[in-house]
Amino acid sequence: AGRRMKGRGAAGSTQTMQDEGGDYDSIDSKGGSTKGPAKSIEGWIIFVTNLHEETTEDDLHDAFCDIGDIKNLHLNLDRRTGFVKGYALVEYEKQKDAQGAIDEMNGSTLMGSTISVDWAFSAGPSRAAR
Repeated sequence: AGRRMKGRGAAGSTQTMQDEGGDYDSIDSKGGSTKGPAKSIEGWIIFVTNLHEETTEDDLHDAFCDIGDIKNLHLNLDRRTGFVKGYALVEYEKQKDAQGAIDEMNGSTLMGSTISVDWAFSAGPSRAAR
C-alpha cells in the first residue's frame, strides 16, 4: 500500500479559498474616500527620514514641537554603532498639526541633513466588492 498524502499540497486537491467564496473581513472607512493619511490608534504619525546619525530626541523635539503638541516621538538607534538609523516617527494628536509638520518641515535642514517628512500610514484605494 502506498503512502497517502493529506493537506493542501496533496495531488488531486483542487479546493481553494476562491472555491469557498473567498470572503475576507475588511475595515469599513468612514466618509467614503479611503485615500490619504490613516490615523493610528492614538494619533497621527509622520515619518521623518534622512536624519543625521548624531541627531538626538531633543533635536527632533525642538524642531517639531513649535508646530503642535507632540504626543510621542520614536527615534531608532543602531545596536552595533549606537547612532541613529536615519529615521524617526513623530506622533501628533491632531491631524492638522501633523499636516502642518509635513508642510513646514519636508525639505528643511536639520543638523546639516535635508530631511523628508511624510505620513507614516496611508490608506490605500478601496477595492471593489466582487
